[in-house]
Amino acid sequence: MALARSEGGAQVDVVVVFADTVNTTTMDLLGKFEKPAGGFVLIVGNKWNADYSEAADLRVRAVLWRSDFSHAKLINAICLVNSGGAYFPASLQGDLLDHVQRVQKEILAPRGLTSSGLTSREIDVLRLAAEGYGIAEISRELSYSERTIKNIFYGLMKQLNLKNRTHVVSYAIRAGVI
Repeated sequence: MALARSEGGAQVDVVVVFADTVNTTTMDLLGKFEKPAGGFVLIVGNKWNADYSEAADLRVRAVLWRSDFSHAKLINAICLVNSGGAYFPASLQGDLLDHVQRVQKEILAPRGLTSSGLTSREIDVLRLAAEGYGIAEISRELSYSERTIKNIFYGLMKQLNLKNRTHVVSYAIRAGVI
C-alpha cells in the first residue's frame, strides 16, 4: 500500500491509496491517518474483504479495480470525491446495498430503529411537528398521551444534543430523516 502525504501539514482533500487486497489490515492503516476532507480513493488489485461500514466511517469514497483502471477513471473518481460524491464499481454497489439491507433487517429493525438511528414512533412525531401540528394534535393523531409526545421530544433533544423542539425538527429535515 502506498499513501501520499501533503507537505507542510496542509489539509489534503483527496488521498489515493493503492492496495492489492482491501481487508482489516488496510482499514487499520487508513485509520491511522488523518481523514482527508474529501475522502480516500482506493485502487484495488483483486479483492474487497473489508467491512463496508468501517470503510464508510474512514471516508473511503471511491474504489477502482486495478484491472479496470484508466487515468480518465481515476481523474473522474478524484473529482467526484472532491465534490462530495462517490465512485464504486457495480459489483461493490450491489454488495454495499446488500450490506445496508442486512444491517437494517438484522440489527436495526429488531431494536425498533431505522437507518437514521431513530424509532418509527420518533419519526412519526417529527413528521407531524414539521407539518405544523402542536403537541395536543400530535398526541391525538398518533393516539399517545401529550406527556409521551413531550418525552419523545425531550429524549431527542438529549440524544441529539439540541436545544428545543424546533431545533429537533429542523435537524431532522436537514439530516433527511423526514
